[in-house]
Amino acid sequence: MSSLRLTPKSMYMQLTENEISKARDSRAAIERLYIEMRHLFNRGWFRQNGPSGGVLADSLKTLSPEIYGSMTDPNKVELDGLVYVIDRLPKGIEECHFVKLVSEEGLNDSGFSVLIPAKRRRNCYRIDKDRMYIEVTRGRSEIYDILTHLTFLYLEADKIARHARDDEGNFVSEWKELEAIVNGDTEVHHENRDVALTYLSTLLGRSFSETRFAYQRLESESKTNNGLFKIVYHLAHISMTESEKGSQRTISFSPTLRDRIGHHMYGERWANQIKGYLESQHLLDRPLHIISANLHSVMNSLFGWPALSQRLPQEPNIEKIALELSKAENQLLRNMVAEYAELHGMFELDDPFGTNMGIQIFDTAKLDLTLLAPELQADAHYLAEHKPVILVMDYAFGEQAYETMDELIKPYFSNGNEVFLNVASINIMGKAGILEGEKGDIMVPTSHVFEGTADNYPIQNDFTCDDFAGEAKFVCAGPMITVLGTSLQNRDVLAYFKLSSWGAIGLEMEGAHYQKAIQAATLIRQHINRHVTIRYAYYASDNPLVTGNTLASGSLGLVGVKPTYLITRKILQRILSGVKQTASVR
Repeated sequence: MSSLRLTPKSMYMQLTENEISKARDSRAAIERLYIEMRHLFNRGWFRQNGPSGGVLADSLKTLSPEIYGSMTDPNKVELDGLVYVIDRLPKGIEECHFVKLVSEEGLNDSGFSVLIPAKRRRNCYRIDKDRMYIEVTRGRSEIYDILTHLTFLYLEADKIARHARDDEGNFVSEWKELEAIVNGDTEVHHENRDVALTYLSTLLGRSFSETRFAYQRLESESKTNNGLFKIVYHLAHISMTESEKGSQRTISFSPTLRDRIGHHMYGERWANQIKGYLESQHLLDRPLHIISANLHSVMNSLFGWPALSQRLPQEPNIEKIALELSKAENQLLRNMVAEYAELHGMFELDDPFGTNMGIQIFDTAKLDLTLLAPELQADAHYLAEHKPVILVMDYAFGEQAYETMDELIKPYFSNGNEVFLNVASINIMGKAGILEGEKGDIMVPTSHVFEGTADNYPIQNDFTCDDFAGEAKFVCAGPMITVLGTSLQNRDVLAYFKLSSWGAIGLEMEGAHYQKAIQAATLIRQHINRHVTIRYAYYASDNPLVTGNTLASGSLGLVGVKPTYLITRKILQRILSGVKQTASVR
């Protein structure tokens, strides 16, 4: 079922002058943040409470992103946003006065332990009690992401520090109790945990139930963070130390990082490894189908059926198998599918180059078509004649999408010869925020509009709403906004893009970057066939226009399984049946 779309004129009339003005102010705040972060990166350092840090903080408060909820409320600490940020920053970050963003500079060969956040794959190193180093290998988008999260974290830290004192400047009793817990004088156990959480809720200005929920969410990731009690205490303690002793929280960027950013160093090495493997396996001249997706859905869709169909309840299908594989307790089943896949045409490339993007390569010539799930509708004659290769690349992060796609579809130089890849299709599956719908719904973009610029990229999308009709609860088609970062999204800006003549249906971080690389390769540089088949489809991970339904409210869980595997199945059906097969570029 496709969504009913209002006409551009009628949509625009729904916006009042006040709403348009608020959207303009918010867009100006995004632009200030963007410009200031680039300036600070080029400068090399700044202090959180200095003039430059103040510009970031003021702009973020003006913008008041949806993901940071009650950040601008002086009486409430934003707990969902705090959990979201802590899950994406290294353990112990709240204890450090100095944070340094670095390139890949040999720290992995040092004696420092690698700290990897729960929800963001980046290598981090605790140098000493005051210093944290964070490796940046995914480009400027990662820098914007980290700086925005740190600015939010410091604003909440200052808020907690204010709550810790009464009007006369004395520490409140709840702060003293928290200090005793963190210093080990009071042990938190089952009998007194609710008492301790009550103290904490007072300091946070939140209800007991809200505080307990945040505590439980962080406890589930206890190996990658210090827990809510320690996080709250150390955030406030660092803020107090700064105001009392004059030490200042400082963020800096290494000279090596500043030299390397934007030069595709990581993406080039990553892409050359992939093409080198394709050459070694004599696959370079085969039709190549690129899929940007997770590293489980294609593998499970192709091999879950033959590996597990006899072990699961009667009449399993791809979706039912995927649901079983998604359950935490079924690691053994996941291992069985991976082992089966490696024996039947799948090869997995590790990523030693810092992109944090794994690769899977599937040689369809090695597939036993009689064992594939019937839903895939493979065409045996087409596959026997063309023997296509499927290359699955893990999700990129923002601007990294341009770097990796640009390098991947460039010609490969072998023994002095320029070898052009025979790219038959490029398929982008991702998760995105939806502007009219719910988690799990599907979006089919007709174009990507890059937020904050005049850049826009129309798409000849091989997918339409009809491809998912009857199988998804809600499907919509239209322009999608490629944003600077999910943590910068503001309700007024999103409402403007939705209700104005832009008619946007959703927001994501990679689409315009992918399409920029694809259009350059097809229309200008002629690296690949200009008629290459393009497919984009996204499933909704959140609706930032609905309170309590942002990314900070928690993960999709099993809700995301159905749309993930529905889109994956549709991509594989097209590839395995040879639909819209195109000729080689040369």
